[in-house]
Amino acid sequence: MINKLILTVGFAVLSINAFSQEKKLVIGEQPLYKVAKTTEPITVDGKMDEAAWANAQEVSFDYFYRSDNKPMDKQKTKFRMMWDNANMYLFYTAQDTSLTFRETQPDARPYLDDCAEFFVLPVPDSLNMHFGFEINIQKAVYDYIMFWQYVNKQNIFIKQYNADNLKIAITTDGTINDQKDKDKGWTMELAIPFSALGNFQRPRAGSKWAFQAVRQDRNLVDDRFRSTATLFPIYDARLDVHQPNRFGLMEFQDVKK
Repeated sequence: MINKLILTVGFAVLSINAFSQEKKLVIGEQPLYKVAKTTEPITVDGKMDEAAWANAQEVSFDYFYRSDNKPMDKQKTKFRMMWDNANMYLFYTAQDTSLTFRETQPDARPYLDDCAEFFVLPVPDSLNMHFGFEINIQKAVYDYIMFWQYVNKQNIFIKQYNADNLKIAITTDGTINDQKDKDKGWTMELAIPFSALGNFQRPRAGSKWAFQAVRQDRNLVDDRFRSTATLFPIYDARLDVHQPNRFGLMEFQDVKK
């Protein structure tokens, strides 16, 4: 009930915080990711064993930021996404020479660790809200509904939102929280049910949604800062990575014949 109320109230007042036209992407101009559809059952196990993954478009996170302006690590991250009638499936493949995490509690700060993030708005526009999912390499989940620069340029996170029936699997190649050796990396596979995204219409082939995919990379256990990599560029890294008027689009594809 609380999720329905939040969505109803939020969309009634989205117009309060209009974005400046020179910074807002116009519908049709956003970068586009084509989401392959699968009819094959997907086992969320942190591996791309299913043949269907070969049809998923692979992209890299090529935009890097660090909030304290120190030299940053630019480790490679690959991303793929698929869908079926029930779920979106995400797959992150990250090179990482130092596997690091501290957070173990839900709805806390996994974003300060080695972490995958996914922001999605189930319409093809840059409204000032989105669903957010942030998960570190020990499966600490922070899920929320966010209103970006909602009142007096303050961000509002609705932590009471909980995405039911998320499926998460992670593999790591190395030793966690040991800075004396060099690790190789990690993978994360995530299934997000469409039912977890409120009362929005389910997608069909040709539907377009706005989204951003992010990787947080912290290589020192005692460093509260980290390098951030994004799929789509953001115009002002001093703010945050949540800027919905810089999201790209996903377009849901039909099953390949």
